[in-house]
Amino acid sequence: MTVTLQYTNVTVSDVDEALTFYRDALGLEVQQDVPSGDYRWVTLGSDAQPGLGIVLSVPHAGRSKADGDAMQELLAKGVLPMLVFSSDDLDATFEAVRASGAEVLQEPIDQPWGPRDCAFRDPSGNTVRISQAPAA
Repeated sequence: MTVTLQYTNVTVSDVDEALTFYRDALGLEVQQDVPSGDYRWVTLGSDAQPGLGIVLSVPHAGRSKADGDAMQELLAKGVLPMLVFSSDDLDATFEAVRASGAEVLQEPIDQPWGPRDCAFRDPSGNTVRISQAPAA
């Protein structure tokens, strides 16, 4: 039996604003843009990991008013789960994302557990870490 991750949802306050970070700064490609009434779900991916997608949507998309309100509060507090990406050139990736105007939380550093990594906030306040495996 083989189990793989197909996609993960990222709750954002504004899908278009989030696209400037995930598509333009990180270089992910839009795979689908699915409207549904007042909402839409945008799936992004990368040729480096075919079949894996990140789905951007706002708190109330596909949720009850109460659940959407709760997600909006968590998003505003910046306490939703972080995303961790990997890069084969962390310093170049860091400079590209920083040049986009993203909020830098941590410049690239070597971590005691192995990888070199950095951290940003996306436009909605989600924490995004980017790591590079240690040299062999």
